[in-house]
Amino acid sequence: MENDVSLASVKGVELTGSGCAVFIGPEDKTFIIYVDQFLGNAILMALKSEMNERPFTHDLIGSILLGLGVTLERVIINDVSNDTFFARIILKMENELGSKVMELDARPSDSIVLALQAKKPIYVSQRVLDTTIDVTETLKKIRKKEN
Repeated sequence: MENDVSLASVKGVELTGSGCAVFIGPEDKTFIIYVDQFLGNAILMALKSEMNERPFTHDLIGSILLGLGVTLERVIINDVSNDTFFARIILKMENELGSKVMELDARPSDSIVLALQAKKPIYVSQRVLDTTIDVTETLKKIRKKEN
């Protein structure tokens, strides 16, 4: 794996006026990715290992991958431009012919849900870490107000 990525985790999801703020990052930094409320709820459910009564699109995709013998290896939030984040989903397929690794472009919100559901790692590129604002203290203040 490239040296310019850091292991990250979802540190919290908070409702905003227009959707949800996903607090994410490695141990020493937190940044925000804004998502719509549907995806924010999907991320919260995946964090809690909860399933919806009816499958969401993410559940369907996970079932399709499983049925095809494809495993999600990891996701990488690899770029940000004008407050729009970009991600890559790394998939691995093995069969009698051998092994194949595939990289797919994806929205970070979708990637995060899939990684959490599959219990696979989420990485963040150094470029993203260098260009985002650290909101660790903001998250601490929010958590303090909630308690």
